[in-house]
Amino acid sequence: MKQTSQPKGKDINHAWHEVDANGQALGRLSSHIAGLLMGKNKTNYAPHLDMGDWVVVKNAKAVKLTGRKDKQKVYYRHSGYPKGFKEIKVEKLRVEQPEKIIIHAVKGMLPVNRLRDKRMARLKVFAGDKHPFQNKLENKQV
Repeated sequence: MKQTSQPKGKDINHAWHEVDANGQALGRLSSHIAGLLMGKNKTNYAPHLDMGDWVVVKNAKAVKLTGRKDKQKVYYRHSGYPKGFKEIKVEKLRVEQPEKIIIHAVKGMLPVNRLRDKRMARLKVFAGDKHPFQNKLENKQV
């Protein structure tokens, strides 16, 4: 009789992936990154374990938004205090902090559970081509 095997902690290997956001649609890019962070690309995937990989995203300022989202899309947040409502348009965010556009989209695609913060900690987003993780990507396992 065959038994279902569960991966152990020593069996989990966090690989490194580099994703170029230049000209890619935000939604498709974010869902691909979320799958890598969760580890859904692995054969021994288990949803209750943190099996995901490290993901380095470069050229975040060149990510593509379809339609008129560049002018119309607005991110909202509230501090919890009276008059604590803040809003920022994607057009302004792309100039000031383009990394946050991808971070916000990926975070929204991950399941809300105890593993989300650990998975988000493995996401590194950079506005340009240069990043300090180049040596880890050269030694990555295929």
